[in-house]
Amino acid sequence: MEFLSYEYLRLAWWIIIGVLWIGFALTEGFDMGVAMILPFVGKTDEERRIAINAIAPHWDGNQVWMILAAGALFAAWPTLYATAFSAMYLALLILLFSLFLRPVGFDYRSKLPSQKWRNFWDWALFIPGVIPPLIFGVGMGNLFLGIGFEYDDQMRSTFDTSFFQLLHPFAVVAGLLAIALFIMHGASYLMLRSEGAVHERSREFLRVAAMAVMVIFAIEGVWLWLGIDGYLISSNLDIAAASNPLNKTVVVGEVSWLHNYTVHPLFVIAPLLGFGGAMIALLMGKAEKPVLAFYGSSLSMIGIILTAGFSLFPFIFPSSLNPDHSLTMWDATSSELTLNIMFWASFIFVPLILAYTSWCYKVMWGKQTIESIRENDHSLY
Repeated sequence: MEFLSYEYLRLAWWIIIGVLWIGFALTEGFDMGVAMILPFVGKTDEERRIAINAIAPHWDGNQVWMILAAGALFAAWPTLYATAFSAMYLALLILLFSLFLRPVGFDYRSKLPSQKWRNFWDWALFIPGVIPPLIFGVGMGNLFLGIGFEYDDQMRSTFDTSFFQLLHPFAVVAGLLAIALFIMHGASYLMLRSEGAVHERSREFLRVAAMAVMVIFAIEGVWLWLGIDGYLISSNLDIAAASNPLNKTVVVGEVSWLHNYTVHPLFVIAPLLGFGGAMIALLMGKAEKPVLAFYGSSLSMIGIILTAGFSLFPFIFPSSLNPDHSLTMWDATSSELTLNIMFWASFIFVPLILAYTSWCYKVMWGKQTIESIRENDHSLY
């Protein structure tokens, strides 16, 4: 492919959007993970404040990755954006309303000394910690099952999927995998940023979550291989033509979703990272090496997300109602001009965001302890 040709830009944006969602998972993963274990990792108010202040300087900046990734979907894959938000409207609305609790939870929790007041807000922070990964995981699981939608000849979509139909057992297990993954990542991060009892409890959460990640990931892999029909494009697809999701033929059940690993053997690196990273996190947590444990959980997060992307490739939103109308990275994109402009914008601004984010972590790094909480009682959350 010629550099910056339409087909190259389509592939480039598949990669860029993947990078943005990985960035979201790596950053929001640990602060949502900490929020999930907050009511359990801290037995006293001061211990819970250690956990809260470990993520307080960064959570809002981390959430920008999700906004950026959603914005990239809207600009690069507008058909996917419109169809996904219509098909999963209630689920995404629940996700949005859960996120409303985060800023008020952080800001209001320590406004009053009442323990009942603070316990209420601790659970209010727990909710937006568990719901987003659960919904994202269930949504990803449903992509392998197919979503009930189709288009007419004017590209107007109709749907045959309810909220409860999204709760297929395979999708629910995928949601549990996402929760375990975020807890593992959050626990490894909290080990880095804490001492004493909070540190020890975080290590125990890391151990359990890392084992859960490996077990659930294996179950999902076997289930995907043996129990779920894969999609395959059986007609010629012009990857340089204007986007038209209706201009192809898709067969279901002739291959497994894992057939890409036979076509591209290097893809196997992804599931190996998923298992290997979780094992590293488990072993390094036991060995009291939280830095390496955090690297391990990060690698596992990257590997599992890449496994999903590589398995689906080139599909991005399969249809169970009319497989021929499934959206792929080749036929659901914006125009060549739009992708080109966005490519150069991301080429410039994503590194700047990474540099600024890294600087923020460097400046505000350090362990949270009961002593630091007491010394800065009125300035910390």
